[in-house]
Amino acid sequence: MTIDVDLTQPEFGFTATDEAGKTITMDTSPADGGKGYGVRPMQALLMGLGGCSGIDVVSILKKKRQTLTSFKMAISGEREQGKVPSLWEKIHVVFYLSGDVGEEQAQHAVALSIDKYCSVAETLRRAGCAITWEVKVNS
Repeated sequence: MTIDVDLTQPEFGFTATDEAGKTITMDTSPADGGKGYGVRPMQALLMGLGGCSGIDVVSILKKKRQTLTSFKMAISGEREQGKVPSLWEKIHVVFYLSGDVGEEQAQHAVALSIDKYCSVAETLRRAGCAITWEVKVNS
């Protein structure tokens, strides 16, 4: 796998492109001179966690013959204070699932994703991050 990263905007605006030509734009925080060109790299890591786990959960529920009509996640995180680099210390994910989905099946799907299948979650855990989660079905 190869990702190309190019400086495409003045100062800190980067565009990352994968092998298929898909892109994301990144920038640093305004406090550090960013101009709002894109997401900050550490935010992109949380987005990656959401995408990775979301794919798992949808796939697992599909295999369990559960029918989703909507799926949303809210991911919040806290980074280490006073350290450089400042890693993710705590992350909490709330899964909002709607449709013909059983509570037990939803809980099981999320547990399998976060605790077993999601490579991004495991990468974060190995870096010392505590990941917690909760599931809200049809609420």
